Amino acid sequence: MTVPFGRLMTAMITPMTDDGELDLKSTAELARALVASGTEAIVATGSTGEAPALSDEEKIQVWVTVKEAVGPGVPVIAGATDNNTRKSVELAKKAERLGLDGLLLTVPAYSKPPQAGLIAHFTLIAEATRLPCVLYNIPGRAALNMVPETTLALAQLPNVVGVKEGSADLAQIGQIIEQAPDGFEVWSGNDSDTLAVLRAGGYGVVSVASHLVGRQIAELMTAELAGNPERADVLDRRLAPLVDMLFCESNPIPLKFALNEIGFAVGPPRLPLLPASEAAQAQIRAELAKGTIDIKAPARA
Repeated sequence: MTVPFGRLMTAMITPMTDDGELDLKSTAELARALVASGTEAIVATGSTGEAPALSDEEKIQVWVTVKEAVGPGVPVIAGATDNNTRKSVELAKKAERLGLDGLLLTVPAYSKPPQAGLIAHFTLIAEATRLPCVLYNIPGRAALNMVPETTLALAQLPNVVGVKEGSADLAQIGQIIEQAPDGFEVWSGNDSDTLAVLRAGGYGVVSVASHLVGRQIAELMTAELAGNPERADVLDRRLAPLVDMLFCESNPIPLKFALNEIGFAVGPPRLPLLPASEAAQAQIRAELAKGTIDIKAPARA
């Protein structure tokens, strides 16, 4: 199964009110604004979307809101999995019934299963649905690396169509790209690795920075794929300070502050995350003042 999720997917935050409730109006506005600024597909309720702090009912509300906002032409991938396999299966089935376009299958945090456990966990989820599935390897959050052999074994499942690789291990990523079956794509899981992953033969990026500079990330990828590496290098260097700024504290703390700062009211993160520190706020404001921001905040009455 090959599904055109696009080269630029955004790992979308979950907007909230000042008192920490879901802000579905801002969720819809942000989803539409992301598409207008270059996003080709949206991942809803992943780690950037604060999935561990959301109830299952809230995740479903976010999925439905985002899908209704962007319509049938823009894929929405549901972050429906965690380290509870049975619950993940039920949420995967729910996402399919609700008309979502795909699933993000994230390496379970905290449990630290063996590699065979990852294969069994993801196989059970993938076989419970017809939706295309993108694996997500994120050792920094899961405390576990999904090794290439595991990824490649799962790539044999007919509806596992790719992986978001957040290991930052270019040797590992290159092995997956080289040995993957036709139709299995590799997206960078880190904005800072986008160009390197493309040059290794990867497909695109699942981005955090695309909340702010989606068109510029798309331009970078277009330049590289069109055989203009010099232009891609220039754009990569230009974007690097902003990308670094977005990870000066735990994601999505800086991003939520940045969006609020440019007039896109998305509220604070939920505990156990905190709003950006004063030092981070100063760093974020300084970086925002230097560059061009692609996303357009909605007009407020």
